[in-house]
Amino acid sequence: MLKKMRRRFIGAAMAAFFAVTLLLLLTVNLWNYNITTDRLDSTLDAMSVWGGAAAYGDADYPLSGIFGDRSPEARYMTRYFWVQLDTEQKTVRVFSDYIASVSAEQAADYAVSVARSGEERGYRGEYRFLAHFSDNGSTVVFLNASQELQAVRTLLIVSFVVAGVSMLLVFALVSAFSKRAIAPYVKNIEMQKRFITDAGHELKTPLTSISTSADVLAMADSDNEWVVNIRRQCVRLSKLVTNLVTLSRLDEDEPLPDKAEFSLSDAAWEASDHFETLAKAQGRRFERSIEDELSMFGDRVLVQQMISILLDNAFKYAEADGDISFRLYKRRKSCVIETYNACAPERLTDIDRFFDRFYRADKSRSAGSGGTGVGLSIAKAVAEAHGGSISAKAVPGGVTFTAELPRRLAGSDSLPHLK
Repeated sequence: MLKKMRRRFIGAAMAAFFAVTLLLLLTVNLWNYNITTDRLDSTLDAMSVWGGAAAYGDADYPLSGIFGDRSPEARYMTRYFWVQLDTEQKTVRVFSDYIASVSAEQAADYAVSVARSGEERGYRGEYRFLAHFSDNGSTVVFLNASQELQAVRTLLIVSFVVAGVSMLLVFALVSAFSKRAIAPYVKNIEMQKRFITDAGHELKTPLTSISTSADVLAMADSDNEWVVNIRRQCVRLSKLVTNLVTLSRLDEDEPLPDKAEFSLSDAAWEASDHFETLAKAQGRRFERSIEDELSMFGDRVLVQQMISILLDNAFKYAEADGDISFRLYKRRKSCVIETYNACAPERLTDIDRFFDRFYRADKSRSAGSGGTGVGLSIAKAVAEAHGGSISAKAVPGGVTFTAELPRRLAGSDSLPHLK
C-alpha cells in the first residue's frame, strides 16, 4: 500500500510538471514561430507597399528604397524572387536576380501552386510568400526564410531536449524526496496498523473469557436466549477482530511472506467443497466450473480465503431460489475467479461501493447474517496483494464478481510450470 502511495505521489508530481513544461514549450515555440512569421510578413509588406503590385515588373527593383529605414545590411541579407502570372496561370515573367538557389522553372512552379490554392500568405518549402490577385492575373513574391525557419527548428529541438533532461532530473529529485513527503502519512498508517494489531490482541483475552463464561452458563441452561445471544456476538466480534488484523497485514509492504507455487485448481476445489454441501442442504442450484492444472505463485491460504469470501457473499445475498455459480479459468497470463448469484436489480444501485470497508448493500438482511462488513474488502486486498484486481458487475438477473490474478507475481524468482 505504501509503495503504491509513493508511486502515485511521484506520478502526480511528474504529471503536474509535465503539464506545466508542455504548456511552456508550446507557448515559447508558438510565440517564436509567430514572431518570426510576422517579421517575414513585415518584410513582404514593405516590399509591396513601397512598390505596389505593378512595381514587380521593374527588373531593377531598388531594395534600398524598401529597407531605407531598416538595417543597412538588410538589402544584402534579403533573398527573394517574384513571379507574374496571367489569368490562365501561365508565367508572364520571373524575376530571380536576388536569389541563386531557385531556377526559373522552380519559381514558376511555386507561383502556380500558390495561385491554384488561392492563399494570400503562407509557406512553400523554405519560402514565405505574399500573393496579389487581380483581374489581369497574379503576382507572387517569395522571400527566403531558411535561416529564420532553421532558428525556429533549433529552438524547438533545444527546448524539448532541455525539457526532457529537466523531466529526468525532476523525476530523480521527486523520487529521492518522496519518502520524506509522505512520511507523515506513513507514520499515521503505521500508528493505525499498530493500534489495530494491539487492540486485536487486547480484545482476544476478554472475548475468550466471555465466550468461556457463556459456554459454562450454557451447560446449566442451554436454552437461555441471553446466553445464546452472548455466544453469537462473541463469535461475530472475534471474527471481526481477526478480519481487521488480516486487513492490516495485507496493507503492509510485504503482505505475502509465505508465497509459493501451488495448484490453484486444487485450492479452488477445496475452498468450494463446503459450499457444494451447503447448497445441497439449502436446496439451491450451485454450479462449479474449474479448469484443471492451473497453477500460480502466491499465498494459497489467502487465495482460498478470497474464494470463500466471494462464495459466502454469493450465498448470503442470492435470491432464495436464485442460481449461484463459481468458475475458474485461464485468460492469457492470468487466472480468473468468477462468482455469480441471482439478485434483484434494486440491490445493485451502489455496486461501486461493494468493496468499501464496513459497507453493506442490504443492511436489513446483513444484520442477522453474522457478517462483519469487511469480507469483500479483504478479497480486494488479497487480489491486489497478488498484483491482480477484483470487480463487481451487474448482469441480467444478478451480479458477477470477477477476480483476475497473475499466475506469476511481478519480481518473483519462481516461474510456475503453467499448462
